Amino acid sequence: MARIIVVEDEADLRDDLVEYLDRCGFEVLGASRGAELDRLLDAGPADVIVLDINLPDEDGFSVARRVRASSSAAIIMLTARSGLIDRVIGLELGADVYLVKPVDFREVEAQVKALMRRMQKGTAAQPAVELSPAGTATAPVASAPAESRKAWVFDDIEWRIQPPTGAAVPLTATEYKFLSLLVTAPGEAVSRQDISIALTGRDWDPYSRSIDSLVRRLRIKVEERSGCALPVQAVHGVGYAFVGPVVTSAVEDSAG
Repeated sequence: MARIIVVEDEADLRDDLVEYLDRCGFEVLGASRGAELDRLLDAGPADVIVLDINLPDEDGFSVARRVRASSSAAIIMLTARSGLIDRVIGLELGADVYLVKPVDFREVEAQVKALMRRMQKGTAAQPAVELSPAGTATAPVASAPAESRKAWVFDDIEWRIQPPTGAAVPLTATEYKFLSLLVTAPGEAVSRQDISIALTGRDWDPYSRSIDSLVRRLRIKVEERSGCALPVQAVHGVGYAFVGPVVTSAVEDSAG
């Protein structure tokens, strides 16, 4: 049974959403602030966290940053802030879904189920992937093409990136969009303008550091979780390029 934590300071909304998701068959706990969420996570991991931005002790953006650094839980941001900048910040900090209040609880339920399907497929598929971490059940080496054993694998179904000799790393929506641009043409630079349009729908602002911050966080995340340096390189005056060998999950599936 999936474990969900709803972090919302409005007691009525929190209680109603907890009750609704409980009726949907999930194990659901409620928290009114970031400190309560920390205590619940210390008691046991969560599969999905529904997180409000406007919390009394710490804003949801800060909470999302902390959670993403230490937990693999999916994050659904539920907030009254509908501005594009807030959406972009939320996704860049690791939110998987951004929902604006007022929201139909059925939409929250649908998003939770979609996230659980994605995570469960990833868990079920892990033992069959030759590039999975040491110590897990893997398919025989001979079953995978030689080039894929030397390459990074970009899983565009489960939203993961996996190095040749390390663990698969789950990607947020923003990280997925960013890497999908780069792995389409490995070794070729993708302009900051194209990246900005893909991520935000807006022209690149030369005074903004949001793309560089995204890359920095992604590099740290991948290295910490997989033990391998992400081969994304800045190209001066242009943008970024994926400079390592890479195959997509579709290529792997067809080859296998």
